[in-house]
Amino acid sequence: MVVALDGTVLTVAQPTLRRDLDASFTQVQWTSTGYLVAVAGLLVFAGRLGDRYGHRRTFALGMLGFGAASAGIALAPDVGWVIGLRVVQGVFGALLQPATLGMLRAAYPPERLRTPIAVRTASIGVAAAAGPVVGGALATEFGWRAVFLLNIVPTLAFGLLALASRDRPHRRRPAAGVPLDLPGALLLAVALACLVHTLVTLPGVTWSAPFALLAGAAFVRHERRTGSPLLPPEVVGSRAVGGALGILVIASAALNGSLLTCVYVLQDDLGLTPLRSALLSLPLAALLVAAAPASAVLLRRAGARVTVAGAMTVLAAGLLVLARASAPVALCAGFALVGAGFGTVMVAATHVVVRQAPAESAGVAGGLQQTAMNVGPVLGVASATVLMDLGAVRSPLVVLAFVAATALPVCRALPGGSRPGPKAPAPGTGTPAGGSDATHTDHGVERGPHSRSLRDHEV
Repeated sequence: MVVALDGTVLTVAQPTLRRDLDASFTQVQWTSTGYLVAVAGLLVFAGRLGDRYGHRRTFALGMLGFGAASAGIALAPDVGWVIGLRVVQGVFGALLQPATLGMLRAAYPPERLRTPIAVRTASIGVAAAAGPVVGGALATEFGWRAVFLLNIVPTLAFGLLALASRDRPHRRRPAAGVPLDLPGALLLAVALACLVHTLVTLPGVTWSAPFALLAGAAFVRHERRTGSPLLPPEVVGSRAVGGALGILVIASAALNGSLLTCVYVLQDDLGLTPLRSALLSLPLAALLVAAAPASAVLLRRAGARVTVAGAMTVLAAGLLVLARASAPVALCAGFALVGAGFGTVMVAATHVVVRQAPAESAGVAGGLQQTAMNVGPVLGVASATVLMDLGAVRSPLVVLAFVAATALPVCRALPGGSRPGPKAPAPGTGTPAGGSDATHTDHGVERGPHSRSLRDHEV
């Protein structure tokens, strides 16, 4: 919630920040770009740090650092300081985000992850919906600096709470022997950071594009040769995890690209005020939040494959409705479909990523999930910007609907629904990638080099 709220309130406060600090549009854009580059480059490595040293510790460090950077930004004398501290804030944001999924994976057996992940997704939805209202009110009444002061109390409280908490005796301890693979982490960070930089500067061509390709190729070569890769084969080699990550990129790209497009459709094409535009889009936030608990039920009854395929269809249908809508009822219906589809996809695909990954690599899995959720929006916004420059203002909605539909074949890689009377697997065997979503007692139990199994009755 802290991270989601921070991003949305800043977007609303940027015009005030630009006037107050006499900054250019490019400089203000870098207050967001610098953060995105830092986060995208470090998420996977931050997840591995959590696997090695404990997700609670990395969460606490990330929270406290995020709050300290926010306080520094609120006191920044010029836009250069704001940009630099936003990069620092991104570093700490990368530490805390994978840790949230890592802590859930360590605290719950796989068959009980649906509801916690749904609660997490609903929290993000609430924060994203409240962000524009809170940011607008704070920036109007107290100035843009109040937006960053908003982070200090919750980050301090949650950071200290995480430090003061102690694991129960049966909880899995951090795998101290997990290697860090610093060369791989550096290559992946450079590749992802350059990729994000390239996307946010489209349609222009920058120096970062060839660097992203070179660093990506070097990373793949390194991972194939090293004995302790940053991305464990049991995670990246899983067909289900790969499919879920791809779907998260597609869905988040479709959502964020469509939101950017709808701003121009509502205000420039239809001539609506910013306030009325925001009100018409409220069904998106409402359905996103409502879809989270519903997703947990759908996952249990139908499995990830059917749930995600249906949700991507709903998302694509919502985009097509928005592409043709002009009346308020039709616009609200389109936004509602998009929110319901995306909220369901986010819960179901995240559940697959976290559940299928071994407990000792939960941080890496969380980092990959967060990377997908950061790269996807940048890709969607960049694509929508290019398409709007080339043609009609509504054209990105049609294209993004088609892109969302391309995820349907990918859904075949996800686990299916429960089968009647499943046999419990032998202890420690887990679920094969792309297998059933069935519930059983000893499935995917928490195991690590220093701990015994974590079974249902112990949670």
